[in-house]
Amino acid sequence: MVKTFEGRMRVGRHVRVALVVSRFNGFVTEPLLAGALATLSEQGIGEDSVSVHWVPGAFEIPVVAARIARSEKADSIICLGALIRGETPHFEYISSEVTRGLGSLAIEFDLPIAYGILTCDDVPQARARSGDDAGNKGREAAATAIQMMDLFRSMDGRD
Repeated sequence: MVKTFEGRMRVGRHVRVALVVSRFNGFVTEPLLAGALATLSEQGIGEDSVSVHWVPGAFEIPVVAARIARSEKADSIICLGALIRGETPHFEYISSEVTRGLGSLAIEFDLPIAYGILTCDDVPQARARSGDDAGNKGREAAATAIQMMDLFRSMDGRD
């Protein structure tokens, strides 16, 4: 029989989740955070197991995530931000570097890092992805973090 590993929506005991959230475009990131926190709560992750770290903008998210990873005080990091395309190439530079930085951190620290950074062409797209429960990407990022923590536990034989 083939041994299969799959992360499920279940939480182990004493998980610690850190969220890193950009203040820039707060009209988008605050609902993302609310969605993520709601999902964590619904899955039994209490407030005492969650920390929220506010940063000025998306560019600062990877360095704070790195500091959290280095501290070994989180079993998963959820990163939330909103980049909205403007008239200059700034959008491409920031989105590329944030994505590269978070991907590198996940590999370097062998740690689930959930990517909840919106990269939208305009404000209506950003609002649609941070609004109601069905399309809230903060909820999706939290679900990803939970599934990845479960997958890591399963791979480590800690089912």
